[in-house]
Amino acid sequence: MQYTKIFGIDKEVSRVALGTWAIGGWMWGGTDEDLSVRTIHAALDKGINVIDTAPVYGFGRSEKIVGKALKEYGGREGIVLATKAGLEWNEDKIRRNSSRERIRKEIEDSLQRLKTDYLDLYQIHWPDSRVPFEDTAGELEKLKAEGKIRAAGVSNFSPEQMEVFLKGGELVSNQPPYNLFERSIEEDVLPYCQKKGIALFTYGALCRGLLSGGMKRDRRFEGDDLRRIDPKFQEPRFESYLKAVEHLDEYAREAFGKRILHLAVRWILDQGIDVALWGARQPEQIDPLPAIMDFCLSDDDKKKVDWILQEWITDPVGPEFMAPPL
Repeated sequence: MQYTKIFGIDKEVSRVALGTWAIGGWMWGGTDEDLSVRTIHAALDKGINVIDTAPVYGFGRSEKIVGKALKEYGGREGIVLATKAGLEWNEDKIRRNSSRERIRKEIEDSLQRLKTDYLDLYQIHWPDSRVPFEDTAGELEKLKAEGKIRAAGVSNFSPEQMEVFLKGGELVSNQPPYNLFERSIEEDVLPYCQKKGIALFTYGALCRGLLSGGMKRDRRFEGDDLRRIDPKFQEPRFESYLKAVEHLDEYAREAFGKRILHLAVRWILDQGIDVALWGARQPEQIDPLPAIMDFCLSDDDKKKVDWILQEWITDPVGPEFMAPPL
């Protein structure tokens, strides 16, 4: 495992983190608690020490599973535990709410579910334009002073929104979507964060399984699986994305003796991203991790990757469909 230092976090941080949206089950076709706990333990065994979750992932289910897993595993002081605030739900309907009252409720609920008395990183899940961003930042500063959180971050914030947030308090990180197929942050968020020294914890490394190498053309998504409404998984786009994966996998094998999964995660890290979130759901899905750490992509490799993407993705689409309503 490779590690890095993040300003405001007093532990070294693994450059691959375990994201636990899918473990919560909601919008992923359900979950298996025992399997999820074993997946978290497998990630920790492989050197991952960053676990990222959120209350809305399964409406508390993900946090409870993470709390149980960490309690059983032990070593809390060596783990960077990150969760979020700023979303509320009613009968499965989600809306943004970064009010002081909502944040105060969420922090207590999250601490209880996660079986801990502090959080290493507390992030505002989505920007809520009804509440001044500097006021939200100020509330997180109060939580730091009270010892309930060690550092404050945001998720899905634009540079303009982060600039206002910084007027009210310290900002350690931003968590936007980023992978080989979803690269819009390269236009603004990525350069802004690098200029300001704000760490990037990017999510969606395998683009909801598309870049895992295991996605088949006849795959069917059942129940509340969000891929039923993801434009990438609808024809004719689905076919073009799978074709791109095939050619990227061929390049990974020829150039590095690797597979598409290794290439996809390594590419993110070599773009200057501090931490890539990996949403594994089964222990064996963690097995490829060591093979991501023993190679790097050159500028020529990145150009070849870009050429493959341009050749096969003729109608690209981003992750905008996932944004909750204002």
